[in-house]
Amino acid sequence: MRAYDGEAPSFGRRLTFLLPVVLFGALALLLTWGLWDDDDSLASPLIGKSVPEFNLPPIEGRQVGFASSDLKGQVSIVNVWASWCVPCRVEMPLLMELSAKGTVPIYGINFKDDSAEALAFLQELGDPYTQIGADQSGRVAIDWGVYGLPETFVIDAQGRIAYKHVGPFDRKSLEEDILPVVRRLQEGGGA
Repeated sequence: MRAYDGEAPSFGRRLTFLLPVVLFGALALLLTWGLWDDDDSLASPLIGKSVPEFNLPPIEGRQVGFASSDLKGQVSIVNVWASWCVPCRVEMPLLMELSAKGTVPIYGINFKDDSAEALAFLQELGDPYTQIGADQSGRVAIDWGVYGLPETFVIDAQGRIAYKHVGPFDRKSLEEDILPVVRRLQEGGGA
């Protein structure tokens, strides 16, 4: 052990001690901000662009599928869902409520799902969808930039993506984020 010789620690020694403390503090601030920041929006590179071209067959047991051409001429919502998706169950009552009001047509993309299970899901929780396409391969969802279920898109009358909501929406996000975009588009406003 070295005896104290009365000299102050060098700048390098102080820096060696302070640098980890400063880095830890910065990391703690970032983590705290991340936990309390309630902005769940994720930018999508497809906002303002035409929906990807697709033509999906119906879920086995239904008559009508879903294609990109169905999204032209009116403002609409596209919801990507699956029967095995627990958060999809969470938002289904709000989708049913929205469908019952007739505010906007709701289309569904059923993602990599068993047809019998998808039909049982709809029978149990209700069917808010105008049309549903079965995306068995997941290719259409990839083209739409989907990376987690559920995801909900607002489409303008020209068939362009105006808004994307990732995850299940609740009443607050429906009323404050999704429906204002729908109303603005229905009134002729731009995305």
